[in-house]
Amino acid sequence: MHVLVLASQKGGAGKTTLSRHLAVEAERAGEGPVVLIDADPQGGLAGWWNRRQADSPVFFASRLEDLPDHIEQARIGGFKLVIIDTPPQATGLIRAVVALADLVLIPTRPSPDDLDAVGRTIDIVDEAKKPMVFVINGATKNARITGQAAIALSQSGTVATATIHHSVAFPTSGIDGRTVTELDLNSNSAHEIAELWKYVITRLRKYVKEAA
Repeated sequence: MHVLVLASQKGGAGKTTLSRHLAVEAERAGEGPVVLIDADPQGGLAGWWNRRQADSPVFFASRLEDLPDHIEQARIGGFKLVIIDTPPQATGLIRAVVALADLVLIPTRPSPDDLDAVGRTIDIVDEAKKPMVFVINGATKNARITGQAAIALSQSGTVATATIHHSVAFPTSGIDGRTVTELDLNSNSAHEIAELWKYVITRLRKYVKEAA
């Protein structure tokens, strides 16, 4: 079983959106069953799941002290993947969650403010000695700053080859607890999520194998 943690000290980076999209895409790709865990007290992931009609992925709202038990329950239950959404700025909580990860995915928008803030998250992941991957989220098509952001991030670690571009499909799909893939399988956004998942699962397998 793999444990993927999405973390960013910057609010609005897209952790919750990417958590639910990767969970649904993982199951669609045959990598389920998946457990989504909302470790963010704001409960954004819980709100989406409560609007959802489908029975999967399985969802846990978890307090920090319960997280290890929930992960162990998922392992015993035969789940293949746990995805954990974390809050911004709760540094102590994020440190504890990152310690449980096989891989930390750090979403960041291609803006100077986001790039300035990403260093705080990098410090937490480095301190825990966990592998991390950056993903550029909310990018504008053909914008020069997207490439500049990728270059800047690559100085600190690995950048996912899949970029997630801004689209109204992301908030629209969340209205009734779906994802962009479930809204329109052939959309550009759906293809981007599929490509991101392929990249993430390849990295997860690599890092888990290296840690074994």
